[in-house]
Amino acid sequence: MSTLYTAIATANGREGRAVSSDKRLDVALAPPKEMGGSGEGTNPEQLFAAGYAACFASALQLVGRKQKADVSEASVTAEVSLSPEGKGFALGVTLRVELPDELHGEAGTALVEAAHQVCPYSNATRGNIPVNLVIE
Repeated sequence: MSTLYTAIATANGREGRAVSSDKRLDVALAPPKEMGGSGEGTNPEQLFAAGYAACFASALQLVGRKQKADVSEASVTAEVSLSPEGKGFALGVTLRVELPDELHGEAGTALVEAAHQVCPYSNATRGNIPVNLVIE
């Protein structure tokens, strides 16, 4: 398999910075207030949520084009939770997919499930963390 693209970023922990190799992403990192931090920066869960939402929305657009369904008004909100698990932590994801009214029901469910099979984030997380799909 040939690689289409490789993203490179460097970070120095939850309280510091995350910077991409091309410098287009350069963000302050800080734990959220809910975890005892200042909340004065973004955190890894927010970055993961943004990436997953964007990727899933793109997968939905790809599937929509193939199935001749207009999903241009669709949006995806990713909720990434961090929970204690054993001696460490675990992630969980809820993807809230807002579809146009005409795509509610079986057609919309089929599109979202097809996108879940195509999305690289879904493929990476499948079997590793729970991902809940919610159609709104």
